[in-house]
Amino acid sequence: MLEHEVAFEGVAAQADLVRRGEASARELVELALGRIERLDGELNAFGAVFGDRALAEADRVDARQARGDHGPLFGVPVAVKDEIDIAGEVTSRGTGAMTARATADAEVVRRLRDAGAIVVGKTTMPELGLWPFTESITWGVTRNPWDVERTPGGSSGGSAAAVAAGLVPAAIGVDGAGSIRIPAACCGVFGLKPQSGRVPRTPHDRDENHWICFGPFTRSVLDSAIVLDVIHGSAARSDAPGEFERAARQRPPRLRVAVCDAFPAGTRGTLSEEVRDALHSTADLLRSLGHEVVERDINFRVRDNPVIIGLIFRAIRDFVQEVEQPQRLERRTRALARPGALVSDRMVERLLEAEGRLRERLGLLFADQDVLMTPVMSQPAVRAGIMEGRGATATYLWETGWVPFNVLWNSTGQPAVSVPAGLSPAGLPVAVQLIARANHEATLLSLAAQLEHERPWADRRPPVS
Repeated sequence: MLEHEVAFEGVAAQADLVRRGEASARELVELALGRIERLDGELNAFGAVFGDRALAEADRVDARQARGDHGPLFGVPVAVKDEIDIAGEVTSRGTGAMTARATADAEVVRRLRDAGAIVVGKTTMPELGLWPFTESITWGVTRNPWDVERTPGGSSGGSAAAVAAGLVPAAIGVDGAGSIRIPAACCGVFGLKPQSGRVPRTPHDRDENHWICFGPFTRSVLDSAIVLDVIHGSAARSDAPGEFERAARQRPPRLRVAVCDAFPAGTRGTLSEEVRDALHSTADLLRSLGHEVVERDINFRVRDNPVIIGLIFRAIRDFVQEVEQPQRLERRTRALARPGALVSDRMVERLLEAEGRLRERLGLLFADQDVLMTPVMSQPAVRAGIMEGRGATATYLWETGWVPFNVLWNSTGQPAVSVPAGLSPAGLPVAVQLIARANHEATLLSLAAQLEHERPWADRRPPVS
């Protein structure tokens, strides 16, 4: 096998190699582990690598294959973000304040393994997933394979960097306020936030937070569709494509696409030229493909901000209360948790009622539009360490000028994707965000696959690869 080419083949192609007997699961896992050993010193995408354990698991998959068993991810090496339980491993969530070892795999990991995937490691994240960059006192700075002086975004930055550099063909991220879409945009890969509740979060759903979703990073739309079919359903072993794979293989009908490049009310910032160009060139491409494209404003009001902010701060307070050794938390984390103590249970009830009204109002846009397109970020990946030493308030205000376009769709629960849209003059990835009405991931996958066909991105290789 040609190592470099196979590493970038992707989920579907690697699974086909195993299915046809042209590669074994062990060979693919050895390839991934070798690349992690050689390249991750520059990236710091992995907090833990399961070398011997992954090889033993690969041997079991090869034995299943020899018995005539098969599955959609047979032999495919994958990684998961370090806030997802793997039996016997610490779920650190980016902090030294978490020390207990998980007693069982999370449901999403069980489904991956049942489909034949091999988990080779856990990827890095900022402490408790609070920031749109991947840096922590515990795990250090994670870097972008397109430019190691830049961040891969966050909070699922390690997952995105690992896929972009060809260390694994797929990784699972977690998105609570853009944490899949932001790193995907920074690293030039496809990132999918499914509909809220689409992918089971067991046992992590005990927090009852409807904003948080598990979803895949891959190098292609088809690969993400295949992974979503596995993690959202029963992972039944069948040669027949699932619902989302079928969508990614089908040309979409003529769609009504709304475009909005405005910052949400109450946030301030400026779109960089390359981000604005990416948004409007994608709109032009959609028009050329026969879609109806119009400019529309999002009916989000300044008075909606306390609803979003109140729920965020209460969630952070709840996250902090779960840690086993709070004295080990970063000062910035502890400071960000303090306002959440002022949000009582009764206030949460009122905020959730107001959020329901906000969801209905934002949903009116989709009564006559199939898809909304916005930026993911106001500029491409920023310098790593840009907020090092800064306090919670300064960091929070800074991020609202960089990544304010994502959190609304966690609040509404709607599916959203980050779609690569080329490279900036400095060689950094740029992207656009597509949002669909509730439960319409298939629409996003079909449309994103059409964009990928017209403007391919999966063959791009970053300098660290």
